[in-house]
Amino acid sequence: MSTPSGGLTVPLWRAIVVYRVAALAYVCVLVVRDAHRYAHPLAAWPVLAVMAGWTAYTAYAYARPARRDWPLLLADLGVVLGILLLSPWVVGRAALAAGVPALAVTWLGGPVLAWAVSGGRRRGTVAALVLGAGDLAVRGLTTPSALNGTVLMLLAGVVVGHVARLAVTAEERLQRAVELEAATRERERLARDIHDSVLQVLALVQRRGAHLDGEAGELARLAGEQEAALRALIATGPAPARRAGAATAAPGAGDDAGTLDLRALLHRYASPAVSLAAPATPVPLAAHPARELAAAVAAALDNVARHGGGRAWVLVEDEGPLVRVSVRDAGPGIAPGRLSEAAAQGRLGVAQSIHGRLADLGGTATITSTPGEGTELELVLPRH
Repeated sequence: MSTPSGGLTVPLWRAIVVYRVAALAYVCVLVVRDAHRYAHPLAAWPVLAVMAGWTAYTAYAYARPARRDWPLLLADLGVVLGILLLSPWVVGRAALAAGVPALAVTWLGGPVLAWAVSGGRRRGTVAALVLGAGDLAVRGLTTPSALNGTVLMLLAGVVVGHVARLAVTAEERLQRAVELEAATRERERLARDIHDSVLQVLALVQRRGAHLDGEAGELARLAGEQEAALRALIATGPAPARRAGAATAAPGAGDDAGTLDLRALLHRYASPAVSLAAPATPVPLAAHPARELAAAVAAALDNVARHGGGRAWVLVEDEGPLVRVSVRDAGPGIAPGRLSEAAAQGRLGVAQSIHGRLADLGGTATITSTPGEGTELELVLPRH
């Protein structure tokens, strides 16, 4: 099991450092308490110094993902096993038989936890068995009480290894979900742009040339086929997620600095058929949200031209924390369920060009329509 450089396993590595420091402090307390019973009490202090130095080094090394590999893992296991095997000489066989703890005591668990986090249950089990065998060899006993330490290390290796594997799996799934969401949002943005440009032109060519003969009629037919194919393409499921680490440029990056006056962007749509009412003072918005909101209004006006009789009224309201734009027509209205049906057919003018744009910006788009009484679209965009 490979361990990622960050993410959900980082707290586990930090917990190992805390455990090793606490275990070292406990060993120091035991040495101070039992040194007078050791066979070579003066030798215990250099051993404690080595344990403290190794604890500090492993805290430094395991904090760097590039070092969490076999050389460090094997060295960690070897150092702890070596200190454990020194216990019969420093403590003495007689003291060990009398119940005096070995030098390492709970400090033995450090490599077991490190192996478990780095490689899962199997590595943790191997480290626990190696150190457990060393502990039994030092004690020279096989009584149930002597086996308790080995059993506890084995359980720690299995449980912590299982948790570490779950953390790595969860992080991989989270990364895939983030990539999929980014790809989906990019696809929706492209679908809106295509709807506002290519699809509109193809639909216009198809409508204008549907009743013509000759090459003009053939061109209109081909335009209609390509419009249907393109709508089906952008209405399908999300595109495959990019490989991990691939760079993704933000939509519109590089040309969205500063602010724009929303009135100026919407005035271009004013005409004898479209009445625009806006405040007398500028309505400033960040450049990207302003352009997206104007594009949503353009998509709404296109729907009015195609389905709402062509006559529309646009009202712009600057309410401080948010900007509200209403688009109203006097057309036949929208039948219940018609928007869902259009989205299922790949006609994404409302679903993507309007609702999608506002959702991406943190705003809302509300449609109020009654058959025979026209339609009103309200776009609300927070300034933040």
